[in-house]
Amino acid sequence: MLFLDEFCVSLCVFLTRSVFFCQVFRSQLSISAVSDQDAYRAGLQPVSQWKAYGLSGYPGFIFIPNPFLPGCQRHWVKQCLKLYPEKPNVCNLDLHMAPEKITDLWGQSKEQLRRKGSSKWEPRSLLEKLRWVTLGYHYNWDTKKYSANHHTPFPSDLAFLSKQVAAACGFQGFQAQAGILNYYHFDSSLGIHVDESELDHSQPLLSFSFGQSSIFLLGGLKREEAPTAMFMHSGDIMVMSGFSRLLYHAVPRVLPNPEGTALPSCLNQALSSDLPVGSVIEHSSDEDWQVCAKYLQSSRINMTIRQVLAEGQKFPEESGTNRKGQATSEESYHENSKAKRHKPNTVS
Repeated sequence: MLFLDEFCVSLCVFLTRSVFFCQVFRSQLSISAVSDQDAYRAGLQPVSQWKAYGLSGYPGFIFIPNPFLPGCQRHWVKQCLKLYPEKPNVCNLDLHMAPEKITDLWGQSKEQLRRKGSSKWEPRSLLEKLRWVTLGYHYNWDTKKYSANHHTPFPSDLAFLSKQVAAACGFQGFQAQAGILNYYHFDSSLGIHVDESELDHSQPLLSFSFGQSSIFLLGGLKREEAPTAMFMHSGDIMVMSGFSRLLYHAVPRVLPNPEGTALPSCLNQALSSDLPVGSVIEHSSDEDWQVCAKYLQSSRINMTIRQVLAEGQKFPEESGTNRKGQATSEESYHENSKAKRHKPNTVS
């Protein structure tokens, strides 16, 4: 079986092989499916200005390099750090800390983050201890299932963004029903896995990246198939649909911004003061952005958005779920420390 450390070895070979065997081509987008006004409301450039690429051998995979308008990535970063981790949403800290200890993660962390120096020995804030947050239908890391009785309202701004991206890629009926936010640091990685727990695989999986860069490995239908490696930079979007919807993939490395600066230049751009009517993008205060920027100097945030059920579909009847022992499965899914890096990942 091909585990994460073996996947990294394959990476070194395939970075060279992919130049010869994996052709990159321009993907066609559904420009008329998203009005310029709706794109602006979501903080995106008009779809006619996006660049989109596919890979030979991976039908349904679409890579969109940063289509966000200047300053708009900041909104999503702030939401992932300040709003989305709050209750009633679920995060990894729920399993290890008393509820009263994890209220207002932002408020408890912001001063510590502002003062944070470069020493890796400094204590981590609660925000830096975040590994994942789930939205909408909450993924159960132990059973690897969603359920009707474990659901909270999905954020409306993120649903709107997802709807526009999906429509531009040819999926006009997409409904954002579940989200998994992953929080990475330079010693983080995500093991080889496939996202198959959603009951409807006809809709795409959308992936949004912000902050530091990473290496993404796109494998095959079987764990042992050699992967194709690619870089993911801040603002990049990946869409996995059709044949590529159920492919194995992994994130073996988080890398410093290749521009050589603390943050990518796209995150230093100011948001326009003239936002369109109905925009889901909000201005971030300078104080809030200072906290976000400090966090991102050593971190990456990834949002993956899924439709769980087809229209009219319901969850099958099931017995009560048991959350006991859930931490073990959750921790094996998201490898986040150097000590765990070579530990085989068991998610399927």
